[in-house]
Amino acid sequence: MGRMCHLMGDPQRAYPVIHLTGTNGKGSTARMITALLQAKGLSVGTYTSPDLERINERIALGGEPIDDETFAEQLAAIAQLEGLMPEPPSRFDILTAVAFRWFADEAVDAAVVEVGLGGRWDATNVADGQVAAVTNVSLDHVELLGPTLEDIAAEKAGIVKPGATRTLVLGETRSELARVFLEAGADDVWLRGRDFACLDNRVAHGGRLIELSTPEARYPDLFLPLHGSHQGENAAVALAAAEAFFGGPLDTEVIVQGFARVTSPGRMEVVGRRPLCILDGAHNPAGAEAAGATLEEEFGSVERRVVVMGVLQGRDVTRMLEALGPARVATVIACAPPSPRAMPPDELAAAAAGLGLQAEVVIDPAAAVQRGLELAGPDDLVFVTGSLYVVGAARRELVVGVG
Repeated sequence: MGRMCHLMGDPQRAYPVIHLTGTNGKGSTARMITALLQAKGLSVGTYTSPDLERINERIALGGEPIDDETFAEQLAAIAQLEGLMPEPPSRFDILTAVAFRWFADEAVDAAVVEVGLGGRWDATNVADGQVAAVTNVSLDHVELLGPTLEDIAAEKAGIVKPGATRTLVLGETRSELARVFLEAGADDVWLRGRDFACLDNRVAHGGRLIELSTPEARYPDLFLPLHGSHQGENAAVALAAAEAFFGGPLDTEVIVQGFARVTSPGRMEVVGRRPLCILDGAHNPAGAEAAGATLEEEFGSVERRVVVMGVLQGRDVTRMLEALGPARVATVIACAPPSPRAMPPDELAAAAAGLGLQAEVVIDPAAAVQRGLELAGPDDLVFVTGSLYVVGAARRELVVGVG
């Protein structure tokens, strides 16, 4: 990746970068940071993953995905470099290069860059974030990042660059994990609960009403149009990262305007009302626990749930299903994410049956959604979850087919 960027003239050094990692919440937090920087008047490039429906979604300027023609032009330019590379770049390498190159071409004021996996050896880590942000650390991708939480923390701490990272915004507070980040070499560290926090976090119509604090300010009664108390914690990280970037507090009106424009497709996204249909890419036990808590707090009046679920291999699906409130789950429709790493739906269905749940297998996610709608009554909830690949594959079906 470093070689490819060098051949392009190191475009990732043409603008300041906010570099973001964590096990859960990265995508939503990246969108919030982008919105806050835009509300302040900056031109902002954003690089996230994975995409839900179109690959263009990963690379955005001002919140708008790169258009097909520009995307093709960037790919063609990078393709010319392949013969000069010691080995062929991966798909993610190429997408990362497209993002860095396009942001430089567009002369963005800043780039918000989400890590694809881990941190230290991620393709995005050729960029030096003057602000590094960490949402949290939990067990995921253990086959690549290490068997323990400390191993995973060490990989994620690799985005901190001594001499380059001005501020680390650290959302992970468990002492044994925070220590790994505190020793990574940032000039300054803002720790959640000590330097910034979400002080109040209540259900509101269409989202949350939150109060946030940062090292120099306190902001009560902010409306965040996203579901789930965990989004309040993500918002605290996002606001702290934005203030660290600007070097001081933001006007309340800037924050209000920024949060008002935030969306997070596929993350506790309501896409239908009768039946209530919700999408959430909770792809690991920690994400499922957050989803389950949100369902109880914000949608607990719906007694009966039909769960459409597909996951990648290596996930603890029993823990994930337990987090979703099995007592309310009428049926689990097990499907296969469109990925070579998909867990066979039969395994997921067997795990559901092991919890005493009724389960069916419908391999195609869109067909699984249709089956879920058939089984759900108008007052029930259809919950599509697991891999973001499933959520993305199902999203068009739900958005178009449910009213």
